[in-house]
Amino acid sequence: QVLLVESGGGLVQAGGSLRLSCAASGSILRINTMGWYRQAPGKQRELVATITSDGSTDYADSVKGRFTISRDNAKNTVYLQMNGLKPADTAVYSCNLHSIQLSDYNYWGRGTQVTVSS
Repeated sequence: QVLLVESGGGLVQAGGSLRLSCAASGSILRINTMGWYRQAPGKQRELVATITSDGSTDYADSVKGRFTISRDNAKNTVYLQMNGLKPADTAVYSCNLHSIQLSDYNYWGRGTQVTVSS
């Protein structure tokens, strides 16, 4: 089993910054992908950014140039630096850890609320 614990959410004004962290513990595969997803009220969950264990990244078009995902493999932790926040970024942000090779290896954190005021 894997436990993911997010932190760093909160309330910020438009144009501000926040940094989210997600620490994983338990049975962590060496080769994996970690990422952040978000879900706004009344909308489907959407990908924000992902990063593989060798550092390859992928971003949603809506956050490119504003958000940066990174990870510390020694700490099994993934980060999301969010700059230039917009009210449209308001959502619950959830951390994910999964393996492309093993479909059953897919874990989610509880989520952290990010609210951007105008």
